[in-house]
Amino acid sequence: MDRRTVLHLGAAAIAAPALIPALAATTAPAAAAPLKELRLDYAYYSPTSLVLRRFGWLEQQFRDDGTAVKWVQSAGSNRALEYLNAGSIDIGSSAGLAALLARANGNPIRTPYIFSRPEWTALVVQKNSPIRTLSDLKGKKVAATKGTDPYLFLLRSLKTVGLQRSDIEHVGLQHADGRAALEQGRVDAWAGLDPHMAASELENGSRLLYRNVAFNTYGFLNVREAFLAAHPQAVARVIKAYEQARLWTLAKPGEAAKILAEEARVPLPVALLQIRLRSDFSHPLPSAEHMRALQVAAPILREEALVKPGTDLERAIAELIDSRFAQPFIAKA
Repeated sequence: MDRRTVLHLGAAAIAAPALIPALAATTAPAAAAPLKELRLDYAYYSPTSLVLRRFGWLEQQFRDDGTAVKWVQSAGSNRALEYLNAGSIDIGSSAGLAALLARANGNPIRTPYIFSRPEWTALVVQKNSPIRTLSDLKGKKVAATKGTDPYLFLLRSLKTVGLQRSDIEHVGLQHADGRAALEQGRVDAWAGLDPHMAASELENGSRLLYRNVAFNTYGFLNVREAFLAAHPQAVARVIKAYEQARLWTLAKPGEAAKILAEEARVPLPVALLQIRLRSDFSHPLPSAEHMRALQVAAPILREEALVKPGTDLERAIAELIDSRFAQPFIAKA
């Protein structure tokens, strides 16, 4: 990690206790309008967002302020990041590497909270598929949603056996459609995402061809920079509520799985597989750990020409990860 990154994290940690009034005084407009509506997403790949939405804790926090809370469903990281870039939502959830890709390509977001470290993606084939190794994917049709962790997982996985994106036939489908295409035999493999992936395993016998938890980047809760500057206290309150949902999920994973099963309309065993076996909720504070994960993963963005030549990815990582807001609330909700 370079000196600038270390200094960035150190300064963020020192500033955390006094952050909210200081940030409001220095970055917010002199007379920011009252927040009439808070817009944020919920997603099946973010179980804590479902818990938070189910219990209405944000609505309770903002009721006295007259602020309405609007929930928008994100079907994947690509959708959440598109909504943020368009200003359709203020706060949205995505995979870490997808957030970095968006930031590097001009989407003005920051990540003040980590909602999970999941193993939410793997490469999936039908149970009787003759495909046995990554090398067998050469020339095959593989479904994946561009701009998401599964797509970037696919590219990184292929690289481990010397294959490139051009060596496969990529079929761009949203996650649920990718599952359907695999099970119907319209594609040979699919870069899956839970809970769709877990459902395909348990309900259709689909087989995980390749797993690598290190290639699964973290679940990032992202906020538009303009919203962060105008409403820092609102962002802090959202993080506090997310922390409440995280602690509740840790204490009651079975109940959280029931909420996921009901919201995503999947069987309870599918939801339990996602929450109990493939989700880690223990590291919510953005830190050097998350920066290192992005630094290791970032080269694939250059190699696949997903960012403009000369893009400073180290700078993008340093600007994306922001620990100042979450630090006062971790384990204190």
